[in-house]
Amino acid sequence: MPEGMKLPAEMPDSTADASPHVVRDIGLEQAWRWYGPSDPVTLADIRQAGAQAVVTALHETYDGRPWASDAIATRKSLIEQAGLTWSVVESIPIHPSIKLGTDEAATYTDHFAVMMERLAEQGIQTICYNFMPVVDWTRTDLRYPMRNGGLTLRFDAIDFAAYDLFILQRAGGQADYSPAMVEKAKRRAAALSDDAITTLETTIIAGLPGSELSHSRESIRQKIADFAAIDDAAIFANLTNFLREVVPRAEACGARLCLHPDDPPFSLFGLPRVVSTEADYRAILDSVPSPANGMTLCAGSLGSRADNDLPAMVRTFGDRIHFVHLRNVAREPDGSFIESDHLGGDVDMVAVLAALLAEQNKRRSAGRADWRIPMRPDHGPLLLDDQTKTTNPGYSAIGRLKGLAELRGIMTTLTHPSLGQEHA
Repeated sequence: MPEGMKLPAEMPDSTADASPHVVRDIGLEQAWRWYGPSDPVTLADIRQAGAQAVVTALHETYDGRPWASDAIATRKSLIEQAGLTWSVVESIPIHPSIKLGTDEAATYTDHFAVMMERLAEQGIQTICYNFMPVVDWTRTDLRYPMRNGGLTLRFDAIDFAAYDLFILQRAGGQADYSPAMVEKAKRRAAALSDDAITTLETTIIAGLPGSELSHSRESIRQKIADFAAIDDAAIFANLTNFLREVVPRAEACGARLCLHPDDPPFSLFGLPRVVSTEADYRAILDSVPSPANGMTLCAGSLGSRADNDLPAMVRTFGDRIHFVHLRNVAREPDGSFIESDHLGGDVDMVAVLAALLAEQNKRRSAGRADWRIPMRPDHGPLLLDDQTKTTNPGYSAIGRLKGLAELRGIMTTLTHPSLGQEHA
């Protein structure tokens, strides 16, 4: 342990029921996303992977109603019985009325705040949410072949444009693309079979894990049309109006809100995107300057843009980062990307972790009660026999287990006494 470093009394003992030869973990809190009792990856699996905490939600309730206190308590108890803690809530839905700024926004904003307060009463205080309109995180291929034989997630910019312009036939869509991209998309669409069109459409609009809504071709046309009068400035105003209402209530109950970036971090279907860059986050965090108004640093989402410097963003926004998603992407010049191995893409994961561990050490030295930053290995390729199993896209067991092990190895190295570092 680096000289002068002391373990705080409140630090969780990760070796309480383990072998006495296990070294105490002092890196970021290692969490794992779990989709509830129906998730093919069980709580027992999560514990065997070495995670300490669970990131989850009551995924069966996505209509904007506050979750019942007894339902929260039951889910929390189930997690604790498995020897884990419920550390972060992810995917509390933000009702479309809030994003649109309609007359119903006040009602659903209050519903969100009530749910946040009920969670905080149970000691679940870190809440990850997003503000993407109509579609949540979006890919065009869920089983893209990797060089090593694994299967990964891919966003292909030409495939997306082919769907948008020549299958969905969005009104006015061609104005959002360059002439060269329109021509490429036209050729791509013409080459797709009926089965390929169905698969592409389902992948884009039917809703991936954690997504708020699932659409048909007609319903998504209507939802996109609903946002015709909402530009970036308008949706930013609706976001800040939402934050001005809920952040004071978060402060009162001890909750920490952490806004997830757009995924991908650029416009889809001509819809507004305002959580994609360092400048976006600076504007959002400055609009309601409270520690309760924080961010989720998603390395994969933000890393899908070459102009986002992830280690620099950690140093800039460190004290407002309440949750971290660690995954990597290999970018292509036209905006396409694949989800690579956690250490194999364009994001410098070692530099990101070093910056996060330095921030965590700063918090601990300052005596912050929330000094420890939860992270989870985000997504993971389909590897080995997971390729033949039913899994949630991006959330199979083996790919994430491999990613968590790699990330844990980096943290162990960065905090090793022989390096003389004081990251964590």
